[in-house]
Formats: sequence, structure tokens, C-alpha cells
Amino acid sequence: MNNETISLLMKHTSVRQFQDRPVSEEQLAAIIGAGQMASTSSNVQAYSVIAVTDADLQTKLAALAGNQSYIEQCPIFLVWCADLYRLREVSHPYVQGAATYEDSTENFIVATVDVALAAQNAAIAAESLGLGIVYIGGIRNRIAEVSELLGLPELVYPLFGMCVGYPAATNGLRPRLPLPAVLHRNGYNAETTVEQVKVYDEVTTVYLQERTGGTSSTPWSALMAKRLAEPTRLHMKDFLLKRGFLQK
Repeated sequence: MNNETISLLMKHTSVRQFQDRPVSEEQLAAIIGAGQMASTSSNVQAYSVIAVTDADLQTKLAALAGNQSYIEQCPIFLVWCADLYRLREVSHPYVQGAATYEDSTENFIVATVDVALAAQNAAIAAESLGLGIVYIGGIRNRIAEVSELLGLPELVYPLFGMCVGYPAATNGLRPRLPLPAVLHRNGYNAETTVEQVKVYDEVTTVYLQERTGGTSSTPWSALMAKRLAEPTRLHMKDFLLKRGFLQK
């Protein structure tokens, strides 16, 4: 089953090379506006987006994100932030000194999910306009410095970046897990989800061989094992606590 929307979704691929061509203010407004129409828990809309177009600032962010050059090359770099600061501030006149829970673990989850939903809406909107995107989780590598550079207040944290621009080159579609590995019916099927990875390992082995010209053929499960065995961004908990999150 297919239609125009599903066809667009099924063509998604990350773009890491961009044309020297601007993204207009009208396009940016449409992209962010589409993001705002994503589902949001209790209408809290607990996110903010910082559009970075200053070349010097993009260079600094690229360095902080692990020297990812496409952050400098793209015409607009969006930093998607979970934002509970706005909710706390605008609520003050109404709570009259009563206890509030903007720093709870539940509200942290709400804000983080809100960001992800809005960003994915925006990504699809951008692709519908002929643009390409790539998410940049690397801004969490040195998240405190990114936050300072962008002037983020307490209860705001940068979840990920997003390069946006006209593609100069694209990669082939990366295969995803088989549907039975992720679609469970009336309960979780632990045996099937693991068994289906064996099928996926065969697919990803062929994919990597073709993409790398035979220099790599590591199956997905081995790549994930390597990822799990590496300590990654273990500073995040302390950072979030210092920024006022996860207090309750």
C-alpha cells in the first residue's frame, strides 16, 4: 500500500553534502510550522529550536560536535532543545507559590518526546520541499559548552542538531530491521524479535559490502555489540541534574 506521503517517508536518507544554496525564510517558517503541528503531550509544546546561520557559530558547533564538517557546510543548522524553562516561567503568576514539578522525571520525558516528534515532522516537511537533512547527536558530546555557546537557560537542553539544505549528494537507502522484528501483536514476542535479527544481519552484511566496495561486512548485531561496549556520553546524567532536570 502506498501514497505520496508514504512514498516520501520511504525515501528518507541522511544527507551530509549540501549545495551552496540558501534555504529561504519562507521555507524555514514552513518547516518549523510543520514541526509545531506534531503531537504534543497535554499541549505543553516543551521544545524550542535555534536556527544557526552564522558561519562562525556553525564552525564552533561543528568542532564541539566532533568536527562534523557538514554542520559548517549546510545553510541552516537547527538545534532542537527540550524546554521546560518556558513552562516554569509562564506558570509562576498562576501557581502563587505552590509547589510545581517542572523538574520531574515525567516532565523530562514529556519534553524529550515532544522535541523528537516535532523534529521528525520538520524533517519530513523539509524533504517535501526538496531539501535534505541529517540529525546530529554529536552536539551532546560537549553539551555544556554547546549550551553556553547558545545561551540556554536552566531547564533547557539541546537534544540534537539537524543540518538542513539542498542535497549535493545522497547515499543509498539503509535497510531497516524486518517488520516482524519491531511489530508485535497483542504482546511482546521476545523470541521472534531476536530471531529476525539473524535475517537482518545477512541483509546488512550485503549492504555494507556494496557500500564500502568490499572493505566492510560487519553484521548489524556485531556493530550494536561494539556500540554497547563503548562508554558514550556518560556525562549526560550529571549535566541534566545540574540543569535542573530529573529532580523528582
